[in-house]
Amino acid sequence: MTTLRGKVAIVGAADTEVGIVPNIGATDLCVRAALSAMRDAGINKDQIDGLITCDSMAEPIMYHAEAIAEYLQIFPRYCMSVGTGGGTTFSIMHHAASAIATGMADTILIAMADSLRSGLTREQAMLMQSSTGHPQFEQPYGPTVPAYYALIGQAHAAKYGTTAEHLASVAVACRKHAALNPTAQMREPITVEDVITSRMIANPLHLLDCSLVSDGGSAVILTSAERAKDFAQRPVYMLGVGEGHGHEHISQAQSLTTSAAVESGQRAYQMAGLTAADMDFAQLYDCFTPTVIVELEDLGFCAKGEGGPFAASGAIELGGSLPINTHGGMLSHCHPGNPGSMFALTESVFQLRGSVAPERQVKGAEVAMVHAQGGIMSSHTSLILGNEVN
Repeated sequence: MTTLRGKVAIVGAADTEVGIVPNIGATDLCVRAALSAMRDAGINKDQIDGLITCDSMAEPIMYHAEAIAEYLQIFPRYCMSVGTGGGTTFSIMHHAASAIATGMADTILIAMADSLRSGLTREQAMLMQSSTGHPQFEQPYGPTVPAYYALIGQAHAAKYGTTAEHLASVAVACRKHAALNPTAQMREPITVEDVITSRMIANPLHLLDCSLVSDGGSAVILTSAERAKDFAQRPVYMLGVGEGHGHEHISQAQSLTTSAAVESGQRAYQMAGLTAADMDFAQLYDCFTPTVIVELEDLGFCAKGEGGPFAASGAIELGGSLPINTHGGMLSHCHPGNPGSMFALTESVFQLRGSVAPERQVKGAEVAMVHAQGGIMSSHTSLILGNEVN
């Protein structure tokens, strides 16, 4: 079987400012991220022959990737925009790596941005939240996105005894990491008590169990492993990648407590020839705290049903056995919608380069699991990244 293991490397990575960025639109943020990633890689725009973006909710463009190419005045031979929810970043990483391995492009820029905080009115944001569900079987009952994820939290609690304190420990760990990150949107320390006494949004989700609403953009540059050594930065290699797709609408999910992260993780581990025990850190999609509990279990970091106690033990904090979301995650760093997982990717690159501040650096970091999902725990992609091929 043909494998992508070690065939492709990330050679450029950059983020824009995040949080509330009122004077810069989503398109401009996307372009700024792209230009910054090129500077990081030490190349100019004429060396880019592949471009991938995702559309913006605040500034939608019918042919988004082509519009960004036009804006940048680059003329790629591989150009597309994608949309698989919050997992867009990692699913397209899989396809971009395949494009490089098969010669469709040599150097691919992936740039994504949105302005959900400044670019949407409250009414537009609520319409976006309420239009996610199935138009026939879910929307008529009036739930928004938090309500769908609350089903997962309720189911996990009913089956495994997961508590509000277990969920809150995820938010507390992410905030501890954000407090060490000067670029994070929310840096004020919080406690478990703060989380469980914050306003109820959709039982069992309190306000601090929910991800932020943000502006921001991010970009990475991929090329072949052979060419990667000629770039300015230390390459970060893709060692494994796998996808798993279970459903679109949560009412059609086969399980509320086990996700297609099981399949995506297994496929990534198989390609990399590694296991969960080999990961030095993990970036896990944290749109809501229950998703992290499920992902910890489904990706093999603890047994099924033990995600809550594992998180509460401190294992997921810096200095623990599996630090997660070392930039603060979407719970505390930022979450500008579909591009949200881009920041987990760039953080992983910086960690594996050893270029983050010492207080946030995972000591001896060599291999990482980077996982994202889109929809309501619908489409999953797992990446295993390393700073060496062997």
